[in-house]
Amino acid sequence: MADPTPLGFIGLGLMGGPMTRRLLAAGRTVTVWNRSPDKLEAAVAVGAKRAGNPAEVAEAAEIVFLNLTDSAAVEAVVFGPEGLSAAPGRGKLVVDFSSIRPDATVEIARRLEAANGMRWVDAPVSGGTKGAEEGSLAIMAGGEAADIERTRPHIMTMAARLTHMGPLGSGQTTKLCNQIVVGCTMAVLAEATRLAANAGIDPCRLPEALAGGFADSKPLQLFVPRMAAGIHDPPLGHAYTMLKDLDSALDAARETGTPAPMAALAAQLFRLLAATRGEKADALELYKLGEAAAQR
Repeated sequence: MADPTPLGFIGLGLMGGPMTRRLLAAGRTVTVWNRSPDKLEAAVAVGAKRAGNPAEVAEAAEIVFLNLTDSAAVEAVVFGPEGLSAAPGRGKLVVDFSSIRPDATVEIARRLEAANGMRWVDAPVSGGTKGAEEGSLAIMAGGEAADIERTRPHIMTMAARLTHMGPLGSGQTTKLCNQIVVGCTMAVLAEATRLAANAGIDPCRLPEALAGGFADSKPLQLFVPRMAAGIHDPPLGHAYTMLKDLDSALDAARETGTPAPMAALAAQLFRLLAATRGEKADALELYKLGEAAAQR
């Protein structure tokens, strides 16, 4: 029998859309809202209930999931007109899958609980759109243990792993560590793939050739074929998203006295990508930054 807890989901984009559909497929009752209403259609078609604003989602649900672009978007949904803070919230819980700064998470959570009693779990995700569709996401959470355990049955319909990392903000800090690894890996794989192409080797064969060796990894097997074949629709992630996260990681590194030269270089490459190909370019289009060399 499906868990009867009424849920809400706000932010049905590349990640939130498939995550919501997995909740619905598991028999959950989900009320949804999105700033762009057309993105709700796929979820409504399979049983989601449409809300007129975030406050209506909070009124209908005991647990509200967010998956939004950045801190400004989270702030607007929580404290804007007809935001979550406008609804009665005592006993209810927000689970934020967005990737935002740890200090912003802590401050937003504090203000919301003071406003209406809603509690907060920061739970950024890793695994991309493929993981969202397959329910294989890794989720790193910060907050009270009891709050996280309350969410676990629902989160595990969308994820393969949920790890409690510590108090509020810890999930976001863990996600910054994740993004350093992912962003630097994308940059290194783009460089290696371009070298293969420029040297006359078929880069599509790199994953096969390197499988099982020390260079092998899930990113190698997933990213390199997409780079080499020019597959960028749907994007695995946008340039501006990776840049936002790497810049946040560098801020955290400065605040903690942590040297981060590799993250700094990766951030500059994504800044160049956003400047030359647009902020919504697929992050894997880093590979295209070397095209001019290949054509000389």
